[in-house]
Amino acid sequence: MIESKLSESLLTDLEIAQSVTARPILGIGIQLGIHPEELTCYGRDKAKVSPRILDRLKNSSKGRYILVTAINPTPLGEGKTTTSIGLAMGLARLGHRAALTLRQPSLGPVFGVKGGGTGGGHAQVIPMEDINLHLTGDAHAVAASHNLLSAFLDNHLFHGNALSVDPQRITWPRTLSISDRALREVLLGEETGRRRGQFVINEASEVMAVLALAKDQCDLRERLGRILVGLTTSGKPVTAEELGCVGSMEVLLKDALKPNLVQTLEGTPAFVHTGPFGNIAHGNCSIISDAIALRCADFIVTEAGFGSDLGAEKFFNIKCRVSGFSPSVAVVVATLRALKLHGGGGTAKAGVPLPVSLTGPNQEALSKGIANLEQHVANVRAHGVPVVVAVNAFKDDSQDELDWVCEQSISMGAVDAAVSTHWADGGKGAEQLAAAVAKASERPGHFTHLYDLSWPIRKKIETIAMKMYGAAGVHFEPETERQIDTAEALGYGNVPVCMAKTPLSLSHDPALKGRPTGFIVPIKELRILAGAGFVTAVCSGIQLMPGLPKKPAGERISVDATSGKIVGLS
Repeated sequence: MIESKLSESLLTDLEIAQSVTARPILGIGIQLGIHPEELTCYGRDKAKVSPRILDRLKNSSKGRYILVTAINPTPLGEGKTTTSIGLAMGLARLGHRAALTLRQPSLGPVFGVKGGGTGGGHAQVIPMEDINLHLTGDAHAVAASHNLLSAFLDNHLFHGNALSVDPQRITWPRTLSISDRALREVLLGEETGRRRGQFVINEASEVMAVLALAKDQCDLRERLGRILVGLTTSGKPVTAEELGCVGSMEVLLKDALKPNLVQTLEGTPAFVHTGPFGNIAHGNCSIISDAIALRCADFIVTEAGFGSDLGAEKFFNIKCRVSGFSPSVAVVVATLRALKLHGGGGTAKAGVPLPVSLTGPNQEALSKGIANLEQHVANVRAHGVPVVVAVNAFKDDSQDELDWVCEQSISMGAVDAAVSTHWADGGKGAEQLAAAVAKASERPGHFTHLYDLSWPIRKKIETIAMKMYGAAGVHFEPETERQIDTAEALGYGNVPVCMAKTPLSLSHDPALKGRPTGFIVPIKELRILAGAGFVTAVCSGIQLMPGLPKKPAGERISVDATSGKIVGLS
């Protein structure tokens, strides 16, 4: 059994985070060679970094780029964020200059079912409360910028519609940071000019994607201007630039463009910038944060949302195309409980204790479920990137089963595998993993993309579904067929594809566990995100505005009247 110093502890993640005194953020910046005048401090423990630092560091050599992804998780998550944090701390303990680039948590899960996104146990970034809530206000700036465009669009319709925008062909939604299923479809406008509209959660906003993919202020401005809000009555594109509000949108995002600098519990520098949700968005942190980190550290650990079928595939084929950066290694996180789930060993539900069939020894289910890991290793290797498997261990895990998964990982093509106890032991528990990653990063890279941008949209979608998911094919709804034809006719065909599907299965169906075969992926909608520079293919069953569970996490969150501290945050 795995021994850990926290096995008997009753401390919550929040209590652990609050027990640590953060180092002054100016000192964290100095660790990376960032000058004090290049930081805008928000108190003593967080700061924004000026993108102008890239002018000073333009000739600096780049560090090694490490991506952390995972297998398909249980609804509880398998510790991809904690592994990223633990790995960075482990690399620092081995004497390497390491940094993290993470995504800012969404308020939807914070007050919903999953909780925050700052890690857990002794593998966290701090200040935990601030990062999970408002941080420096970036998410609010995104929502304000997005909804400003919505307001200008409807105002244009009200005042005569000089652009001849077709109200029935408007595709621009509104956005909100909180999960709210009642806003998935809304009725907009006056009595005499009503039309249907919708809200998407803030992290699925195109403005969030634009912010994440922008290389600098000029690129941000250009991307905002390219945003497609709908079509005219004659079928011509209508952009944000034509509505005259792009300058104001840019102003609202002026400070949000700057990455946020924080730290781990052990003082390892961490950049937290732009939103998550690799299932309905591209699910990666900002290019600017990566660009700064790559020039300030020897090893940069970054995280992509959910499994390799989602966030990592988008990292490889969307983000890396824009940034031009090539990953040295990808870490695939697996847990015994998730592998047993994929092997038919039981069910998992958030907020409900896991059955013994998932937490205890169950070699039969583990042997069946290992096929899910095999697909994820193959997904990364298809992009020419070396794989290290990180087996995130829990205190009751069987050592024999952990060793078996490591052995199987190497036999299926991973260059190495390591058991990690970072949740319990912090960076010390990830030293073995860090050593494996450092060694693997010395291998020559052969990074490649999965598809050519010149391919038709249908072929790109089919390639992702068949190669990354193991699907037998793709079915396009009749309306989707028309949307694809329109996108290509308007000149939006030569862009990457951002797939929106469930993270709980390699397939589109969350009930299909393991490594399913023979399934057909149904595509119900295609959206053009011209500013972000990709199209989004939405699988059947996917909503871009989540809903709250029956017992939201927000019911437990409050402020202690005596201490003034936040309580209940997870």
